[in-house]
Amino acid sequence: MDSTRHRAVAIARDVRNNDGADWLDVGDALARLGVARQTLYAYVSRGLIRSRPADDDPRRSLYDRHAVETLVARRRRGRSRNAIAASTIDWGEPVLVSRITRINAGRLAYRGHDAVALSQSATLEDVAALLWEAPSLPYIAPPRHASPKGATPMARCLAATAQLVAPVTFDRGRRALLSDATRLLASMVAAVAGTHKGRPAHIALADAWHSDPGAADALRRALVLCADHELNASTFAVRVAASTGASLPACLLAGLATLSGPLHGGVTDRLRAMLAEPGLRRDPASAVAARLARGEEIPGFGQRLYPNGDPRAAALFDALSAGRTWHRLVTAVEEQTGRKPNIDAALVMLEDVLHLPVGAAFALFAVGRTAGWIAHAMEQHQDGRLIRPRAAYAGPEPPTSTA
Repeated sequence: MDSTRHRAVAIARDVRNNDGADWLDVGDALARLGVARQTLYAYVSRGLIRSRPADDDPRRSLYDRHAVETLVARRRRGRSRNAIAASTIDWGEPVLVSRITRINAGRLAYRGHDAVALSQSATLEDVAALLWEAPSLPYIAPPRHASPKGATPMARCLAATAQLVAPVTFDRGRRALLSDATRLLASMVAAVAGTHKGRPAHIALADAWHSDPGAADALRRALVLCADHELNASTFAVRVAASTGASLPACLLAGLATLSGPLHGGVTDRLRAMLAEPGLRRDPASAVAARLARGEEIPGFGQRLYPNGDPRAAALFDALSAGRTWHRLVTAVEEQTGRKPNIDAALVMLEDVLHLPVGAAFALFAVGRTAGWIAHAMEQHQDGRLIRPRAAYAGPEPPTSTA
């Protein structure tokens, strides 16, 4: 078995080093970029260049050749208006100003409060109040919903939110808006748990999933760490909807629909499917190497905003005994790709280790992120501008008139 594993690791290393994920040592990276070492480190911390430990010496870092050459090419062509605009939709330049969440130097903060530190004791309701700049949240009984029989958590969340969509605008006063926001959060919890009864979200979910107090605390941490993540795809969809004056439920529906995609919240489903593959739990190193050799990605690992690892995932793995299978899988992926688990992997790990219902990982993401979506919708409404970008046309030209 050991020789098989060594061969698998060697195959994966060859794939990693020859499939376009080419790596440079620090001297070559600095020479190509023409910058100081501190600037290179800044590029890494901002997620502009990916790094990984060297195979022969983990203390030595290697740098993604493609990312280095992309930065060099960007500097050569200059930062024209068109070039800057084109970069905004691919993890590039900021497109709007926000006071809600900051991701910087490998840390995530909500309104200036470190998210990992908050997850030590705060509830989702505490974080929602912080994000919404409210002293506390009033108790609001969630409306009753008729969820489709046997529906997935994703379907229940979408159905519950859709039932609340109405032609109600934001212009209802601060108190009414906070009541609407609290009702929406409670509604999301009830859609997943089946009930709410005014309890904190993690308690309602733990009871619905028949979890013990230790598991309930892990759910609390996960909800807090999922509360917001700046301008990801679903949050941007929420802000676009809010910029039109759509109601809060309509904005949330836009976020949920976007979250359901396989490249966003649907990553949890893809990782769960990978875990079900024959042989993965028995020999993760060989299974990972085989996927890489087939040109398949490993879902749930790597996050471009956190080159040195997703702090949300690290916090959840540290708080819960993930077990031997997960430890071996994480080790195998990191050794063969240089990537560490992200929040999606941590949520699936939580679902697996705590024996939660299938789809609980997505449910935790959606319920937690509701707090952030609402904060962004409120902030965008206060901005008062319609989000309406332009496209660079690349199609055929209309025929020239011969008249």
